[in-house]
Amino acid sequence: MTLLEELTCVLDYDCPVMDIRQGVFHTAVVTRRCGLAATLPKDALRQSPPLVAEPGFLLKKNAEELVSLVHSQSLLEAAIGMATINSLLPVDESVMVERNAGDILLEKGTEKNVAVIGHFPFLPKVRQQAANLWVLDNNPQEGDFGPEQAEEFLPQADVVAITGTSITNHTFDGLIRLCRPDAFVLMLGDSVPFTPLLFDHGVDALCGTVVSEPDKVLCCVSQGGNYRQIQGVKRLTVFKHQQ
Repeated sequence: MTLLEELTCVLDYDCPVMDIRQGVFHTAVVTRRCGLAATLPKDALRQSPPLVAEPGFLLKKNAEELVSLVHSQSLLEAAIGMATINSLLPVDESVMVERNAGDILLEKGTEKNVAVIGHFPFLPKVRQQAANLWVLDNNPQEGDFGPEQAEEFLPQADVVAITGTSITNHTFDGLIRLCRPDAFVLMLGDSVPFTPLLFDHGVDALCGTVVSEPDKVLCCVSQGGNYRQIQGVKRLTVFKHQQ
């Protein structure tokens, strides 16, 4: 089974859908709690419209129907499904710590080969400390590589960081298979689901977002807030050994 197949099988869907917001940078869904996912606007806008099949009618769907959108080839629909998954998952903050993904990469990646899926602001610091840093992104910036080079770099990496949007765009299973069994693998970003299933698939740390003030988050999402502008959240990490 793929990660998504396993994940959708273990969710408790017995709760109402309260709200759905899809902004430029984030998608938020409120069921058991408020869940977030990245909207991926650059990649989504390269797809053929309509990008969401039933806008205006999604609140008529139940939680399970919204989660099923995560399998959609439309990235905007898949983001709604991913945010719904994150809204349904139970979160145990007692096993989480406030650790920044960039700091973890610096600690684990000093003088090591590091591969990062996705472009993040902390990468220049990691590049100074790592023996090699390979950044792979669907929208590569100067010095980055395209996703097609994952097969070359991931097997060489001692430390791997994978964006949570790899679940939304259905690339996670292929990426994790390329990682060495002895590599330290972390997932990061607002889309990351806090589920121990990821530890079973070879991930060692989850660096994600827990919504503490849903009203603030919904307001920021609706008004185009990016990752750094979202208010009412906690940036938390859970390690495999803490479970």
